[in-house]
Amino acid sequence: MAEEDYSKKPRERIEDKEDKYFNKKDEQMDFGMAGKEVPEEVKKEVERIRDNLKEFKKSIIKKFPYIVSIGILPPAASRIIEEEEVVEREKDEKIIHLIMIIPEDNFKEVMKLRAESIKLIQDLKPRVWIHIKTVKQIWEMCFNSKYALIEAISMSFPLHDKNVLGALRVASIHKMLVLRKFERYVVSYVLAGSLVREQVSETSDIDIYIIIDDTDVKRMSRFELKEKLRAIIYSYAIEASEIAGVKNKLSPQIYILTEFWEAVKDAHPVIFTFIRDGVPLYDRGAFMPWKMLLKMGKIKPSPEAIDMFMSLGERVSANVERKLNEIATEDIYWGIITPSQALLMIYGIAPPTPLETVNLVREIFVEKEKMLESKYVDILKNIVGLYKKYEHEEIKTISGKEIDFLLKQSSEYMKRLKELMQQIEKKTADQEILKSYSSVIDLVDSIIGKVSEESLLAKFKKELVDKAKISSRNLSLLKELIDIKSKYKKGKITKQDIASSHKISHELTSALLEYSLRREILETEKHKIDIVYTAKENNKEIEKKAELIIFKDASFVILDKNQDKIKKIANNKITETDRTELKNRLSKNEKTEKKITPELMETLRKMFNEFTLVF
Repeated sequence: MAEEDYSKKPRERIEDKEDKYFNKKDEQMDFGMAGKEVPEEVKKEVERIRDNLKEFKKSIIKKFPYIVSIGILPPAASRIIEEEEVVEREKDEKIIHLIMIIPEDNFKEVMKLRAESIKLIQDLKPRVWIHIKTVKQIWEMCFNSKYALIEAISMSFPLHDKNVLGALRVASIHKMLVLRKFERYVVSYVLAGSLVREQVSETSDIDIYIIIDDTDVKRMSRFELKEKLRAIIYSYAIEASEIAGVKNKLSPQIYILTEFWEAVKDAHPVIFTFIRDGVPLYDRGAFMPWKMLLKMGKIKPSPEAIDMFMSLGERVSANVERKLNEIATEDIYWGIITPSQALLMIYGIAPPTPLETVNLVREIFVEKEKMLESKYVDILKNIVGLYKKYEHEEIKTISGKEIDFLLKQSSEYMKRLKELMQQIEKKTADQEILKSYSSVIDLVDSIIGKVSEESLLAKFKKELVDKAKISSRNLSLLKELIDIKSKYKKGKITKQDIASSHKISHELTSALLEYSLRREILETEKHKIDIVYTAKENNKEIEKKAELIIFKDASFVILDKNQDKIKKIANNKITETDRTELKNRLSKNEKTEKKITPELMETLRKMFNEFTLVF
């Protein structure tokens, strides 16, 4: 019996449909070439095409050994690609489409590769059309929400594959199984790990992250919901691997939406790395906004999260004593990787992958900043390398003596890391104090003119406070900020001073900007002439207003206050400008006049046709 179409029904809570979602036997799906039920005639046709392309594959790989994958695109993908790339073809002409995937590092050789490929297949029948994509371009399709195309590419019949097409295929099949079961509750299905970093091998796990919407759950605990979904999703992982016929193990990670959001707020490095590197195979408008916010630097770790990650390293010694080899190894590994990532976060870098962390710690703190000794990076590299060997079963056991040595190294590393954190915090604090001071002084200079630090308070009082243009409290705040700067120069700064400089800078900046805006408005109002004109909007004529400000050598027309649409008229020519230029002219106290010349009137007619000036 086919499942009901829930897309045409009101949303029902997942627990109300427990039997339907969690106990019903799934029907077999048709996955094209990757499916179990491929028609015999299709098999024969594919085999014939593959035989025709044997020599091509052999020759092209010999000449370009870096090629990651070559696959025969299924009809669904062929149609989509033809539409996207405007492939020219005769009516009813059959074309075989090949997808060729290469590493991003070899992008410059695309033209050379294409020319050689065309040369090799030009005499083949039916015609062969080759599409060359880098791995990065494949992921860009996902970022642009071309999920149907990436799904069709994943079902390509592989002629040559270094595990990329196979990994894509098993992930796509698993995604289809999951979405068919409870699509309405899947927020995002995201590919991550070594595959997206172009480091996939025959033994690599295929890491996928599935985020489930649990915001509508009322009668079932979130833990119960997650466990039920996990059981089904994991069973589908085994089924998808069998259908796809690949050796790579599918490794799903399931998050419920509320749990995932907490991890984002806590700045968990695993989640940061996942958002940064992840490639969505399905997304309901949640993952890509997170990715863009992280890229823009809008998702930042809190001080509490930093402290939490640092504390993990301090607990390593006690934990290792109670655990066996595998647990001990993992604790030591994460106990130094997580604080190292936290340190990079303090420095201003989003948490990198564990393998990248070692190189970044060396590049930034040893080579660039010269704040850390090289031997501590060697400790980090040794522990990361040991963990990876243990994880990949290159070594089976770790002796007690080795664990003691690792404990000693990790403790030594953590002790030095805490010292380094204090150094970085001090350096960051110093920069923040100077930044706060400079931003305020620059703003004051723009208002009262540039003066020496010794004369600054006196002129600020005379020009702004005594003339009641600004509150006297701001004079006290400015004096306090100058005192903090003086203490900083003497090396006597405290954490309280740092916090105070932030607060003072914010309050002073707000007050000064407010005054600047008031002054600009007053100057503008004093010299402006209103223009009343008629404009068409939505086929209706409506009355609108603009403002005209006249200087000796130029005039400015403010068309829209909200959108800052400003035109400049000079030498009978109309040009685009912005509020900054007008503000600069007004701040110089240039003499304005309300004299309208015939030339200006003629230019205004060009702009407005019919208008009225209101003085």
